[in-house]
Amino acid sequence: MTNYNRGDILLVKFTFSEGEGSKYRPTLLLSAKDYNNHRQELIIAAITSNLKRRLVGDTKINDWEKAGLLYPSLVTAIIRTIKKNMVDRKLGKLSDNDFRVAKKNLKAVLGF
Repeated sequence: MTNYNRGDILLVKFTFSEGEGSKYRPTLLLSAKDYNNHRQELIIAAITSNLKRRLVGDTKINDWEKAGLLYPSLVTAIIRTIKKNMVDRKLGKLSDNDFRVAKKNLKAVLGF
């Protein structure tokens, strides 16, 4: 099993809500190492390249190329838990500055 770390950008295979077909999407790993090592799940935030869709809690990724993304993107405030076997591969890692801003925005959305 590959070990993933908070701040990693992961390519995840999501099944469509209709149950047929799937699509690969980049995500940001949010859960801490201890959680990741002791559970079968990971906590992630969705990433989108739709910059026009910026909503409350979303964070523009300034260093998107260094993070392994193909296009300018946003970390969204759409958080979900996935099984580890849904991860296709690691694409990269969010820069320290981008991750700091994403954490601040997500913390505000969650009221922490």
